[in-house]
Amino acid sequence: MKAVLLRATGRPNVLGVSELPEPVPGAGEVRVRLAYASINYAEILSRKGLYAWAPQRPYILGMEGAGVIDEVGDGVDPTRVGSEVMVGTQYGCYAEKVVVPVERAIPAIESFTMEENAAFPVNYMTAWVALAELARVEKGDKLIVTAAAGGVGTAAVQLAAGLGCEVYGLVGSREKLDLVRSLGAREALSYRDSDCFERLRALSGGVDVVLETVGGSVFRESQSLLNPFGRIVVAGFAGLDLKRWNPLSWWRTWRDLPRAKVGDLAEASTGVMATHLGYLLDEPARLQAIFERLRAFVAEVGIKPVVGKIFPFEDVAEAHAFVESRASVGKVLLRHGRGPD
Repeated sequence: MKAVLLRATGRPNVLGVSELPEPVPGAGEVRVRLAYASINYAEILSRKGLYAWAPQRPYILGMEGAGVIDEVGDGVDPTRVGSEVMVGTQYGCYAEKVVVPVERAIPAIESFTMEENAAFPVNYMTAWVALAELARVEKGDKLIVTAAAGGVGTAAVQLAAGLGCEVYGLVGSREKLDLVRSLGAREALSYRDSDCFERLRALSGGVDVVLETVGGSVFRESQSLLNPFGRIVVAGFAGLDLKRWNPLSWWRTWRDLPRAKVGDLAEASTGVMATHLGYLLDEPARLQAIFERLRAFVAEVGIKPVVGKIFPFEDVAEAHAFVESRASVGKVLLRHGRGPD
């Protein structure tokens, strides 16, 4: 089968398609023939050697995708063969076929296309856990979403608007403003404008929740807008630009890491939280319950993922470079030559 095996870290051109043996499912596992794999920023960091949750190399990149179960292991209902599923896992989805524990092959959402199913698990679960499970947002809350045109950002804007929040989306370029507004944000602003946070304070009067995925000054300025009892949830660090050969970048990365002082939090009566879905994979029952709440809500309010661009599987290096350029919106996918039968 075709797969992207990460043997060495570096720039996008370290990625290439190899021919590898097809994996065989063991007890309690299924094999999924993937039609699409999704690209997450965590995989960009993994390719650079900067992602702590990555397994030891060599390994096949890819945390999520969508396709059809084509083989099951012992102990798995054989009637699941032929079922359309979305996959959420640690690695292995930059491939034509992936083997995962049966609970990580989630029945596809019937109202979604296969592309939309591939774009759903990581982004929407991350946004839902941050907003509903950690921040416990309520109708009427004022909320900032940073990197609001990205994968997690577009999901968070849609979910927060659906929950009845007053949403303000922050983006890195003016070209993305209209998209964020169309997803339900009351207003969208570019954090590259010098008066962005001054305008945001004037518009909102302060906010109750921030979903933060950028770091650096965006984290600090957003945190300063929290009202008493406000919560900021960190779900990523897109501003990370550590280069092993450049000591100055080490200092910049250390400076820009999201952090908080307990004394400052006490004075403001605010809180800082963080989430990483990967570390919850060992709690499948908890994740399944959360996913069912998310699935029901998405169906209720009619949300669909934003698929920004689809690359042929062989163009994986180009796809990584595109995501890393910050030009992308929504979810970027890799498409195999053939879809499900």
